[in-house]
Amino acid sequence: MKMLILVLGTLLTLSAQAQGKKYSEEEFIKAVAEQVKKQVDQIKNKSVTELTKELVQKDEAQKLRDLDLQKREDQIKVNAQELEKKIKKFHTEQNDLLGCLQKNDNDQQTRVNQQVEVVSNMQPAKAAQLLSVQEADIAVRILQLLDPKKASKIFNLMDKEVSARLQKQYMNMKR
Repeated sequence: MKMLILVLGTLLTLSAQAQGKKYSEEEFIKAVAEQVKKQVDQIKNKSVTELTKELVQKDEAQKLRDLDLQKREDQIKVNAQELEKKIKKFHTEQNDLLGCLQKNDNDQQTRVNQQVEVVSNMQPAKAAQLLSVQEADIAVRILQLLDPKKASKIFNLMDKEVSARLQKQYMNMKR
C-alpha cells in the first residue's frame, strides 16, 4: 500500500516536472524508477523511531477526528430529540388553542341563537331599536337567522342609514 502511494506520488511529481515535456515509455519508466529510488532512500535515511513517531501521530490525529465525529453525532441526536419534543409541545399547544377558538365560536353562536330568540319575540319596532345600536356584525348575524318577514319589518323600522349599512353588510355576507 505504501509502495503504491510512493509510486503515485512519484508519478505526480514527474508529471508536474514534465509539464510540456514528453517522455518516451523507456524514459518514463526510468524517471519513475529514479523517483521511487529517491523516495525509498529518504525513507531509509529516516530512523525507524521517526517513522514510528510519524505513524503514532497520524494514528492519534485519526483518533481525535473520530472522537470529534462521535461527539458531533451525539450532539445531533440530542438536538433531534429536543426538536422532536418542541414539535410535540407545539402541536399540543396548537390543538389547545384551536380547541379554545372552537369553544369560543360555539359559545358565541349559542349567544347569537339566544339573542335571535329574544329578538324574534319582540315587537319589530323594539327589535329595530335594539339592533340599530348593536354591533353591526352581531346584528347582521341575528337578522340572518330571523324569519325573512320579521327581518324585513325590522329593516323598514330602522333609521335609513343604519338599515342601508346593515343590509349592505347582510348582502355581502350572503355571498
